[in-house]
Amino acid sequence: MSAAKKAPKGDGLLPKELSESWSKIGYGLGALGVVALLAGYFGSPDKGRFGAAYLVGFMFTTTIGIGALFMTIIQHLTKAGWSVAPRRLLEWVAQGLIASVVLFLPLFVMSHDVWHHWMGEHAQHDKILQGKAAFLNPTFFYVRAIVYLLAWALLAMWFYKQSREQDSSGDKKLSEKMQAAAAPATAVMALTTSFAGFDWLMSLDPHWYSTIFGVYIFAGSLISSMATLALLVVRMRKAGVGGDLLTVEHQHDVGKFLFGFVVFFAYIGFSQFMLIWYAGIPEETVWYKHRWDGGWSALSMTIFLGHFVVPFLLLLPRTAKRSPSILSFASAWILVMHFIDLYWLVMPNFDHHFSFSWVDIAGLLGPLGITCAWIAKRCLGDPAYPLRDPYIPEALKAENL
Repeated sequence: MSAAKKAPKGDGLLPKELSESWSKIGYGLGALGVVALLAGYFGSPDKGRFGAAYLVGFMFTTTIGIGALFMTIIQHLTKAGWSVAPRRLLEWVAQGLIASVVLFLPLFVMSHDVWHHWMGEHAQHDKILQGKAAFLNPTFFYVRAIVYLLAWALLAMWFYKQSREQDSSGDKKLSEKMQAAAAPATAVMALTTSFAGFDWLMSLDPHWYSTIFGVYIFAGSLISSMATLALLVVRMRKAGVGGDLLTVEHQHDVGKFLFGFVVFFAYIGFSQFMLIWYAGIPEETVWYKHRWDGGWSALSMTIFLGHFVVPFLLLLPRTAKRSPSILSFASAWILVMHFIDLYWLVMPNFDHHFSFSWVDIAGLLGPLGITCAWIAKRCLGDPAYPLRDPYIPEALKAENL
């Protein structure tokens, strides 16, 4: 290890060209997102179908933010030193959870169309749903949604605020403060993420349940956020941002996390499938039957091959994690698969025959565009890495043997 490594000097801001480019992309996507949202809502004859497509898009951006926030918290909980520069990028991505608070409003408007199985009047004549009414009722559902969204947004804001304050003061006590808050924050993230998965996705088929479903959503959040981080790290390194705080060693570490979460996601997905298949209980297996009949089998196999086999083989070699092109391709691939996975979770509840239309694209572009615009506005004017973090000396020593 060379002793010449030093923390980068300056204000830590993105190069002007990169900042302006990302701002234009963010605001452009934001404008496109608003147009797509309006076109989908007013142009689709089936509000339930558009509501489902919008739910997929909302969960796509929100789960990426959840994963980024969780990984930010874990870096503080474990007092990690290698991740000083990548952690700021995670903090940026987590700011998208603030936009998610507003982005949930269209789902509130369309809630009776999206969760019609248990919010509709026919639920009053369903004995199973009557037994679940204490939990699955609109009022309690909305209250829980507000709790989840505010918890995520406030945690994202608080950790980012402490980190930015340390840029100015260099106060080590701020790191200790975040480390102390990390343990309870981890518990909050675990509970809210699991129950949000139950409420927003599993309840689309209210007769079906899986105790591991919350972990499945959590695994998807982790893998998608690390894929996003990998893309950002590669782009930052190409622009020379971060210097010795963001080298190929840090990129390698991010790649290892991404590879690990590919395996974790596959393990959780297979565990859920295997236990339900082995038990053979009709009210459980029907959920998978809906995702096999009517042309959905092709998408089911796509998730197995594309969300596990392909990225596993791509990221397995050491050289892949250190290669900007391979890591970027694998990360972009995983993000596409994450969208397909969410689509697979939601859409069979609304259409028993697989069909993809412009409504599905509009449902994705709405939340994605608005989230990108918000992050661009909130973060691009700030330093791209912590300027005076006490763990900078440790980050400079990061090395993969």
